Amino acid sequence: MHALSLESYNLTKRFGALTALDGVSLKVRPGTVHALLGENGAGKSTFVKCVVGYYRPDDGAVLVDGRECDIHSPTVARDLGIGMVYQHFTVVPGMTVAENLLLARGRIPAVIDWPAARAELSAFLATAPFQLDLDATPLDLSAGEKQKLEILKQLFLKPRLLILDEPTSVLTPQEADEVLGALRERAHAGDCSVILITHKFREVLAFADDVSVLRRGALVESLAVAATTPQHLAQAMVGEGRAVALPLTRQVRDPGAVQLAVAGLQVMGDRGELAVQGLDLAVRAGEIVGVAGVSGNGQRELMQTLTGQRRRAAGSVRVAGQPYAATRRQNRELKVRALPEEPLLNACVAELSVAQNMALRQFDEAPFASAAATGGWVRWGRLRQRALDWIAEYGVKTQGERAAMRSLSGGNVQRAVLARELAGEAALLLVSNPVFGLDFAAVAEIHGRLMAARNRGAAVLLVSEDLDELLLLADRIVVMSEGRIVFDVPARQADRRELGAFMGGKAPAAAPTPQTLTPEAA
Repeated sequence: MHALSLESYNLTKRFGALTALDGVSLKVRPGTVHALLGENGAGKSTFVKCVVGYYRPDDGAVLVDGRECDIHSPTVARDLGIGMVYQHFTVVPGMTVAENLLLARGRIPAVIDWPAARAELSAFLATAPFQLDLDATPLDLSAGEKQKLEILKQLFLKPRLLILDEPTSVLTPQEADEVLGALRERAHAGDCSVILITHKFREVLAFADDVSVLRRGALVESLAVAATTPQHLAQAMVGEGRAVALPLTRQVRDPGAVQLAVAGLQVMGDRGELAVQGLDLAVRAGEIVGVAGVSGNGQRELMQTLTGQRRRAAGSVRVAGQPYAATRRQNRELKVRALPEEPLLNACVAELSVAQNMALRQFDEAPFASAAATGGWVRWGRLRQRALDWIAEYGVKTQGERAAMRSLSGGNVQRAVLARELAGEAALLLVSNPVFGLDFAAVAEIHGRLMAARNRGAAVLLVSEDLDELLLLADRIVVMSEGRIVFDVPARQADRRELGAFMGGKAPAAAPTPQTLTPEAA
């Protein structure tokens, strides 16, 4: 048992007329952490799925320790010592940690000797990089603990190669450093090799030895991390002739009047628990307030309440000094706009066309609708023309304004919704995880649009599980834990580890008490 070397030779995979992987020859050195970068659709997932046996390549080969292997199923990959931690959880919610670990083996006897099994699991955890209660179920675990369980499931199988797909998206900064640091130590000790799929340059520079970049299914860079820079990698991802990012210019300005004032807000969760508990928050014009926190601490319920998808149990919400119930009329009059999480599900009608979805805010307003006295007809020609203008301005890649919204990629759905929501210069933007799962170029563009709205004087409430995103965009950062705001700090004074401690529910020993700006104080 040792860290294996992995090599692909001319690996090619086609889906009909689409070549998802185009002759990729890549080598992972044994005992190293090899980062894999690329935009959405670049071929990263296709590559690793060919390695673990979910896809059969149309051409080329996979070599393990220098020998060609026919990896025609995940079972074969597992027998070779290749394991993978997926971006989405695969744990069984109703089973304990112990049962999930045993289930990972795939071969379970009809009768389990539980004393012997628990002794084996306890001995394994004693050598593991992090600990979990064997009797806890995933329902009892935080999102970060579930991610750790996914990694423990693979480590329990003693992999010689471990593939990680965005493993830190639900971890606090401390947990991310703990997980990646522990895996790097294992790799450098010769226990396993690691392939890390990530979009965070910080993780590549801090924990990877080598890095490869895929673009449009082809390998365009493969080199030592010490020999490159984030700027070089970013340009490799998008290609020559494309701007790496829109200029992200934060205009210096004093925050204006309070646009959003939340006082004593209480919201019930899906299981009857109090998900948001007595929350006070104020967002002023011309500032971005970022809400940090590990998923499952009330952020989703907060945003659903503010956008009218969930009722509040108590408390008040005011926009521009007026009581706010998130009705369509209020959104129009107060210029409240939203970019919710998973916009195809929460901000669109998937079967309607791109033009129809772009018209949802204003299809019944002049000049896009005739007066009620003349029948109240919708002037679809004008709406389609405006949609074409927005498609060009926001770079929405679509087969046309009449194409169904569901036919667009995630990044282009985001662009289309953002075009609609920023129309008329919104006064308040409610944004939730706006770039989750999007490629590098789409992330840069959406960040630029949000900063431009802030610079124009819009108030922006930004919920994100990506602390790097909040540190980049926010003027103030508040941390939510167990449904409450437990910390509030100007972004320029924020410390990553201090924020991570509050996100994990453990305030630093010498941390100041939270100074959340209440609506009354505002």
